[in-house]
Amino acid sequence: MWRLATQRDDDGLVEMCRELYREDPGSLAGDERQMRETLATLRREPWRGRAAVLDVGQQVLGYALLIAFWSNELGGAVCQVDELYVMRDFRGRGHGAALFEAIERGDVWPEPVVAVALGTTPGNTRARRLYERLGFVAVGVSMVKRLRRLPPP
Repeated sequence: MWRLATQRDDDGLVEMCRELYREDPGSLAGDERQMRETLATLRREPWRGRAAVLDVGQQVLGYALLIAFWSNELGGAVCQVDELYVMRDFRGRGHGAALFEAIERGDVWPEPVVAVALGTTPGNTRARRLYERLGFVAVGVSMVKRLRRLPPP
């Protein structure tokens, strides 16, 4: 079952985040400090998004970072799945699909959305097959320019 993450989940989420970046390194992978900052920001400013965990028998086996944005093109609120990770031994059991069902039901997302968006690294064919099976389609090309980061106020 997917549920909202709590502060007690943070250490496990950070470790799973490290594992995600080891298994499927993207060109913009973060580090432990960034993950902890993300978790703190999402708790402090929930309008930005949520962190969710896959909790099976009181054992956290995965996580997702869900980020909010408004799309003029889509005509409403969008839930961007920024990161999704399920521990290797628990993949292929429907947990990824269950996350998207939980988003649609409102279990881990507080408002109705017009779309769910996500990205994947080009070599992650297993994830891409899942997303296509769930009805996701490729749209455009994402481009990112990382800016110099200012110190927090």
